[in-house]
Amino acid sequence: MDFIGRKVLVTAGAAGIGRAIANRFRDLGAEVMVTDINPAAVDAAKQDGFIAAVSDVSDEAQVRELMADVRNRLGGLDVLVNNAGIAGPTGPIETLDAEAWKTTFDVNIHGQFFCIKHALPLLRETQDASIVNLSSAAGRLGMAGRSPYSASKWAVIGLTKTLAIELGPEGIRANAICPGAVNGPRIDAVIEAKASMLGQPVEDVSDLYHKQSSLERLVEADDIANMAAFLASDLARSVNGQAMAVDGNTEKLY
Repeated sequence: MDFIGRKVLVTAGAAGIGRAIANRFRDLGAEVMVTDINPAAVDAAKQDGFIAAVSDVSDEAQVRELMADVRNRLGGLDVLVNNAGIAGPTGPIETLDAEAWKTTFDVNIHGQFFCIKHALPLLRETQDASIVNLSSAAGRLGMAGRSPYSASKWAVIGLTKTLAIELGPEGIRANAICPGAVNGPRIDAVIEAKASMLGQPVEDVSDLYHKQSSLERLVEADDIANMAAFLASDLARSVNGQAMAVDGNTEKLY
């Protein structure tokens, strides 16, 4: 897992899971650039020594500018980690707002499409390039009350498997990670929204989330970072088109 001399871009990489991924690649010797929609998080990443830029991956024009920035500041790209995503609205499908549904897809799947489309010229200039897309346990299981999120994360799997077929002959691998519930502020907000929808105490819903996997605990961001680094490494040189679950064997989503 030696990334010395390798250049990595992590979307939504200035905080949370993305920051853990960026830290892992940097620890392994890579030159890492992060992008994030949150200017304050980008400023914090810069203070910690990352090359960082503000960008909204759901806007194709901004993504086009981002990749030009990657070329100028990194000088190339070996690994693209499509981490940017949002939770989307919570509720029975008939109650959901159409714009909120659309926004979920704009970020979770259209954003990955834009980043891949405009990163490919850079990835094609290197050997053994890798794309790592973040899906979810909700991308392989149904999730009551979270239909836009789940549907968008299933789409990530279909995109990833198709990319593997299209780009494999060029030596560009594409894989996805399906995290379970990851410890942190984002899952706390999801649990609160789900508790509100169900009319149940937050503590009870939180307990369900902790026990939905065989390990009966939440996943940590570093677990996802470790898988991202593995998939992009030479150790996974024959791993392509896979959706790798990092979820403690989650069997049902609440």
